[in-house]
Amino acid sequence: MILVTAIPFGIYDLVEAMDNVESASAAGDSFPTTRVLTADGAVSLIGCLMGNPFINAVYIGHPGWKAMGGRIGYSAATGAMVIVLTWFGVIGLMMALIPVVAIAPILLYIGMLIGAQAFQETPRSHAPAIILGLVPHAAAWGKLQIDGALAAAGTNAAAVGMDKLAQVGVLYQGLEILGGGAILGGLILAAIGVFVIERQFEKAAAFTLAGAALTFFGFIHGEAIGFAKSPLVALSYLLVAAVLYACARFAVTSPAAWRASSRSATRPDAWIQDRKNATRISPSRSICGARRGGG
Repeated sequence: MILVTAIPFGIYDLVEAMDNVESASAAGDSFPTTRVLTADGAVSLIGCLMGNPFINAVYIGHPGWKAMGGRIGYSAATGAMVIVLTWFGVIGLMMALIPVVAIAPILLYIGMLIGAQAFQETPRSHAPAIILGLVPHAAAWGKLQIDGALAAAGTNAAAVGMDKLAQVGVLYQGLEILGGGAILGGLILAAIGVFVIERQFEKAAAFTLAGAALTFFGFIHGEAIGFAKSPLVALSYLLVAAVLYACARFAVTSPAAWRASSRSATRPDAWIQDRKNATRISPSRSICGARRGGG
């Protein structure tokens, strides 16, 4: 039971650390990922050995804090202040005196900067992939809101019934499946979207296969890690991977081949020569359509 809880948290911490390192790099501060992850894990292990149940995490919101003027001294002062407040038991008092609404604007500001950075520091053509990566998180948030509302009413989704919820437009089961493991699910979907946009269908197929494996064992699109948690969703990933692989192997690959394909449609006598030309195109450029910006 402990591992069932620890493994998802470990995966989340790993992904969050890599995300935050990448976020800092986009803001102009590059840090070695291996050292960051090693320090993160080592400090967390030391804390656990000393009885601390909370894992260490790379600080989120680097671009926001940097925009506010924060530097290394800011992080050091924050850590020192947390230690002092914890030693003297002031944390509980501050949480009782300071309302959450006074803290939320700071988190909102950092979230806005992180969200803006996702679109500003990536190619414009990748914007659909960013939105696709946010879909599982939106589903998980929606499910959380529904669960909270039902709990406040003294019931839950199972007691109300999936059919009754669906009748009023609440697709609870769909939100549950889509939002399961949103951290990894969002990465998989965004990666697939990026490689489809870039017409690199073999890489998109590889990430789709990874999504099928993660889904089958419950890491994504599932509420718990196990065996065959969402087999139908895993099968769907496999079918999509097959389609993407077919695109990579048999589709038109470049503007030159695209023009050749169009010519072949109107001149059957040129079909054989066009196919010979198409086979000489590098497999890594194989796409379902023409790559923009050159042959």
